[in-house]
Amino acid sequence: MPNGAGDTRSPGFGLTVGVLALQGAFDVHTQRLVQLGATAPLVRTPADLSGLDAIVLPGGESTTMSHLLTTSGLFDHLKRRLIDGLAVFGTCAGMILCATDVLDARPDQRGFDLIDLTVRRNGYGRQLDSFEDDLSVVGLAEDFHAVFIRAPLVERVGPDVEVLARHDGVPVLVRSGRCTVSAFHPELTDDARLHQLFLDSLSD
Repeated sequence: MPNGAGDTRSPGFGLTVGVLALQGAFDVHTQRLVQLGATAPLVRTPADLSGLDAIVLPGGESTTMSHLLTTSGLFDHLKRRLIDGLAVFGTCAGMILCATDVLDARPDQRGFDLIDLTVRRNGYGRQLDSFEDDLSVVGLAEDFHAVFIRAPLVERVGPDVEVLARHDGVPVLVRSGRCTVSAFHPELTDDARLHQLFLDSLSD
């Protein structure tokens, strides 16, 4: 729902953005969305998809999330909603779930094939190789402090994918249509501007 001229309501006013809550850092995403005025129900079953304007796929362990999506019966229902145009913001493991090609994935790992990317699981290294850095982001006036934890590495970007931020020349925040994904964890700081950019994109 776009804000009109002079409208001082929060950018998430009137929006219902579900947060996948099977595993990973879903609770902090919920806090950021509520902070911006959105309703942010947790999504654990197919019934929880009803009435959503968008969904967040959080960081976590992508193989575990893929397994839980399947065993919960949620995977196929969510994939249909995403194919039908449900907007999605995938972070870290969420980027892996949305990418068309995943290197170093388990043979039984499933994804949603939403955005034309090739990513490598844990491409930046293991937990001990986690790092933070300030990124220049398209649409933000000031840099965003990004936290990378066992992050996927983007090795290929499709021609219709818009790169919104890079780290050392490598895309780390990209968008295509109604799918936005990041290699880092934007929820792990007090800065809600990337969540706000995603909410703003829902009215485009």
